[in-house]
Amino acid sequence: MGIRHVAPVGVLLAASALLGVPAHADNEPVGGTTHSAGSRAPVGGTALGSRGIVTPAGMKAPPKTAAKAYVIADAETGQVLAAKDPHGRYLPASTLKTLTAVTLIPKLDKAMKVRPSSRAVNEEGSAVGLVTKPLYTVDDLFKALLLVSGNDCAMALAEANGGLDKTLREMNAEARRLQAFDTVAKTPSGLDKPGQSSSAYDLALIARAGLANRDFQRYTSTKTGKFPAPKGYYEIGNHNKLLWRYKGMIGVKNGWTSKALGSFVGAARRDGHTIIVTIMRHDGYFWDEVAGLLDWGFAARGRVTPVGTLVDPLPEAAPTPTGQAVPRTPQVARSTTPRADGSPAGGGVSPGVYAIGAGLLGGGVLLVYGLRRRSRGRSS
Repeated sequence: MGIRHVAPVGVLLAASALLGVPAHADNEPVGGTTHSAGSRAPVGGTALGSRGIVTPAGMKAPPKTAAKAYVIADAETGQVLAAKDPHGRYLPASTLKTLTAVTLIPKLDKAMKVRPSSRAVNEEGSAVGLVTKPLYTVDDLFKALLLVSGNDCAMALAEANGGLDKTLREMNAEARRLQAFDTVAKTPSGLDKPGQSSSAYDLALIARAGLANRDFQRYTSTKTGKFPAPKGYYEIGNHNKLLWRYKGMIGVKNGWTSKALGSFVGAARRDGHTIIVTIMRHDGYFWDEVAGLLDWGFAARGRVTPVGTLVDPLPEAAPTPTGQAVPRTPQVARSTTPRADGSPAGGGVSPGVYAIGAGLLGGGVLLVYGLRRRSRGRSS
């Protein structure tokens, strides 16, 4: 098995006064939400700073849901049609795998063979059942990551990308490029870890970016598929129940842990239009409620004044003739390179400025053999 090399890129700098700042403080969510007490404008519009339900005038409110937070948005226009606590920071569970996929799909060759390490094989929680043999392509791993929420696949993909630390740096840099400032990735799988967070608004941003990628959409819309095994193949099925139940459903991802409770990112297309619904921290059966929110979104689309906007990603870095990337956005006075968890190194950044380091190094796949174990802690 060869070594996967990735060309280096430069550092992306952005001035928050021009391009947006996090809606809430970076304090850790404890099974629920955190908000800052400051007066910084929420990303996507002032109304999205509300902790309650935000609905457009002249339209009946969306149907009730037990979810603590949600966003209903038009994928084409980026209009947020309604929301509840959209920037509340919650544990994301396996909906974080959407960020893993958005980050890594463009970087990894789908045909590349991967031999998972014993660490990947023994990841706790939901798994597809990897073994430490070179049976799998990157394409196989993405399929199982997004259909059956394989935590083992998340770790194997991170290894194929050059290692866990590098992958987390890139995931957090990608979140900031998307302006998903409520999101901090501490794992590629979504397994609960202190400091990890996202929001209903951020999950909608990430889903919108993913749906623009043909491979991402192919994975999340697949109902069943074959997955390699030591003796042939076995069939896997998508955990997204609405793929079978809701007209026009095209994905995206559900998640659950005992601390995060239920979360879901969904997208459906009807008559050429796509509605995105994200929910977080639901303590029960949410499929019918999500279907009701989608129905409301299709009914409201094009008929109401939006309550906010899914912002566009920040500009990509532009390479110079020497190969060194230079940001297209204005330079700022001070910058830092983030640690793997997305926090700044070297004392932080000056007020109103976000500096995102995305140094990419070549890497290979760690080859270690071991035994598979399971744990009751689960991310699905």
